[in-house]
Amino acid sequence: MSSAADPVDTGGGPGAASSDESTSTTEPARAGISRRGLFGAFGAGVALAGAGAVAGYATAGRTDAADSDVVPFRGPHQSGIVTAVQDRMHFAAFDVVTDSRSALVALLAEWTIVAERLTRGAEAYPDGAVDGKLLAPPSDTGEALGLPAGRLTLTIGFGPSLFGTAAADRFGIAHRRPRALADIPHFPNDKLDPARSGGDIAIQACADDPQVAVHAVRNLARIGVGTVAVRWTQLGFGRSSSTSRSQTTPRNLMGFKDGTNNLDVTDESALTEHVWVAPGDDQPWLAGGSYLVARRIRMLIEGWDRATLAEQERVFGRTKGSGAPIGRPAEFDSVDLAATGPDGPLIDPNAHIRLASHESLGGIRILRRGYNFTDGTDGFGHLDAGLFFIAFCRDPQRQFVPMQRALGRSDALNEYIQHVASAQFVVPPGLLPGEHWGTRLFTD
Repeated sequence: MSSAADPVDTGGGPGAASSDESTSTTEPARAGISRRGLFGAFGAGVALAGAGAVAGYATAGRTDAADSDVVPFRGPHQSGIVTAVQDRMHFAAFDVVTDSRSALVALLAEWTIVAERLTRGAEAYPDGAVDGKLLAPPSDTGEALGLPAGRLTLTIGFGPSLFGTAAADRFGIAHRRPRALADIPHFPNDKLDPARSGGDIAIQACADDPQVAVHAVRNLARIGVGTVAVRWTQLGFGRSSSTSRSQTTPRNLMGFKDGTNNLDVTDESALTEHVWVAPGDDQPWLAGGSYLVARRIRMLIEGWDRATLAEQERVFGRTKGSGAPIGRPAEFDSVDLAATGPDGPLIDPNAHIRLASHESLGGIRILRRGYNFTDGTDGFGHLDAGLFFIAFCRDPQRQFVPMQRALGRSDALNEYIQHVASAQFVVPPGLLPGEHWGTRLFTD
């Protein structure tokens, strides 16, 4: 196990200063702030305070982004959870490839500085894309130059594998692993690809411009070389859920409105009950945080496209055009699960809407933020497309697991979908001034 006294990795990333560049603590080098410059100036022993001490760097070189285009980075909860859902997403899971606790803490601190800049529409480092030294790699990749902030949010989560075990505790945080961060069980209809599942760290980048989201993940991954490695990524488009009634309910790739019964983020009491971890729930450092569950759900498009409209509506329990529950006239009408017709229940016993409803699940609810995806074909002429399901909840073991168990057993939709990847992460609370990602987790 490595301790906090381990030497910080000073190999430098894309923002590393060359030997003839200044590492002054009052003016960052034009090529950017490296971990060497940042923590060499302040010392690895004050890594936790260092991010706050240099927070002023994050304002340098910012663009003139409109206030309405910028989502605040700091607050009691991380952005990208109850933020009005953006249209595009780039999700990335990373493996930590170092055993040095101090190197990981240093990276999280640097990531925080860069992430805060990016959400304001600035470059990863001041003048990083085109105004650095000609014989040094640019410290910003440049593809977002001239683009607005695009309501970019960057949300970080930590996977079960980061915490290790008491017997293999490489970062000294096994005792801080939350109880609810237990492994998700195998469900019926799961055909999971291990290479596209799990991960030590996740970053969810959401924006209204796909290039802004991709740019953010690309630059964070570049900075992390030597400390983390990308395990898998997923691009998403056309949000498949809404977080408030002010947003039009979108349609999934099966053509149905998706997420009609999602939690409304304007309902603070519902968020407190179903999304935010309370101080007495689990680890003290997690109060105000949440849990993220990600599932890559492939839709068997070709079979679905040959199903009759009646069959499609039976499977979902909603009319395809309006999105209304079968037997009701409007989308947001309450679902009457007891309604019957000449042939029996109006809503099929195995309809998705019935099995996923909080009425059928003893009051269980989750906050969904999923996206559609299409990734070419599977090599057999079938589209590799579907739903990248993302949900936030207060306790996945008491919310997501029983919900998915019920769906996995009986959902009529299972004939047309397949769960092919799975991951879960604990999402820390938002950042106070002077904090960086991981501050509370790594502070003893």
